[in-house]
Amino acid sequence: MELLQNVIQGFGQMANPGILAFCVAGALIGVVFGAIPGLTATTAIAMFTPMTFKMSLETSFAFLLGIYCGGYYAGSIPAILIRTPGAPGNAATCLDGYPMCEQGKAGKALSLSVVSSCIGGLFSSLMLFLFAPLVSSMALRFGAPEYFAVALMGMTCIISVSSKDLVKGVAGALIGVVISMIGMDSISGMPRFTFGSVRMMAGVSLIPALIGFFALTEVFGKTEEIGRNKKMNVIDLSFHRPVFMEYWAVKWNLFKACVIGTVIGAIPGTGPTIASWLAYNEAKRTSKNPEQFGKGSSEGIIACEASNNAVTGGALIPLLTLGIPGDSVTAILLGALMLQGLTPGPMMLMENFGILAFFLAVLFVSNIVMLIAGLFGSKFFPYILAVPSKILIPFVMVFCLVGTYASSGSFFDLKAVVAIGILGFALQKMKFTMPPLVLGFLLGPILENNFQRAMLASNNNPLVFVQSPLSVGILLLTAILTVVLYRRQSAR
Repeated sequence: MELLQNVIQGFGQMANPGILAFCVAGALIGVVFGAIPGLTATTAIAMFTPMTFKMSLETSFAFLLGIYCGGYYAGSIPAILIRTPGAPGNAATCLDGYPMCEQGKAGKALSLSVVSSCIGGLFSSLMLFLFAPLVSSMALRFGAPEYFAVALMGMTCIISVSSKDLVKGVAGALIGVVISMIGMDSISGMPRFTFGSVRMMAGVSLIPALIGFFALTEVFGKTEEIGRNKKMNVIDLSFHRPVFMEYWAVKWNLFKACVIGTVIGAIPGTGPTIASWLAYNEAKRTSKNPEQFGKGSSEGIIACEASNNAVTGGALIPLLTLGIPGDSVTAILLGALMLQGLTPGPMMLMENFGILAFFLAVLFVSNIVMLIAGLFGSKFFPYILAVPSKILIPFVMVFCLVGTYASSGSFFDLKAVVAIGILGFALQKMKFTMPPLVLGFLLGPILENNFQRAMLASNNNPLVFVQSPLSVGILLLTAILTVVLYRRQSAR
């Protein structure tokens, strides 16, 4: 009964006109950003998170989770129309989406994409609500060694987000860890890497780091494309009504895609790219018409997009229960929760279970808004793709700087975000990727602080990390994940 009351209360909060309006606005912004190649949901959330600083928890997360859902889906729009995925997670959609577009069925392909994304998103949000409390109750037994082991497991995702160069991925993560160490040591109080600057004693703030590494780095990269943009012919697309039997005919592959996406999303460091390819391969393996895959198969689009958006709810499970981001987007959501004065982890859900019910309501509404926007906005998507970089870049730059200043009122943070953006751009030119840097920056303090706490409590005995069954189990899982992800990376 209490569970039902929490759900009713969560949906009751969503009935608030202000919260609902921000949720709708977030979903629409996510669709716009996701539809422009290179400007992903990650960029959008990094850009708008500072603006939620003065908002209530409910309003801010209605807005950010709306962007989250809309952005994950919308990367399929350019994948279908111009064979350019809006995000890596939509790359597999190109295989059947673009051929279907070439056959004059672009409207149908877009309809399949948004409906499948909505189904995957709703499925994973339900799984989040059902399984997050179980994980949270188990995590109550965690101490410093266990949290260190969990953070170490989170670092294994560096392997899967390091593109093809694992060495640069590890190096980038270490750079992120070093940046996170700037300022006062939380245990000893000693200043580190401050170069005598009083301003740097407080360290690098979360918001400038996230905006600098994601949004500004992308902006600086886009400036190189000014003047080289190819003019895109805007095509006319018609509304395609979803047909229930089209999804019922592939119900088992659709269900498997949802499960794959949710499970993969719940494993730190995997994300939508792995989920969509696994779901696509599984759908092709068990399909009655595998020869149609790659030639405009509806089943291929459904599998890719259902799994891609099922990651959204799955990735929130380790974030809310353990405080470990499942991917780069939830890494920024971790920062947004901290801005609201919350520390993600088992105690957060135990003390405030209602937040989980509210997240369920937000994800549900966001996916419905995304569905409506996707179905009725197909005529306008080509115009979004045609926005020239010379108009887009100044707009994004202003939002980044205003958002950074609004979060702290500090001109030092403005200098920091520009410096981090330049650093990120320079590293990107050297073929580094940004997710490992950000993961290192976010997980570095968790690793360091819990390592120091565990060692102090055990009188500097390193065996403290293998004295607890939970710690040993997590470390073994970390080792298994490392081997599996490394082999998959090596096979690429």
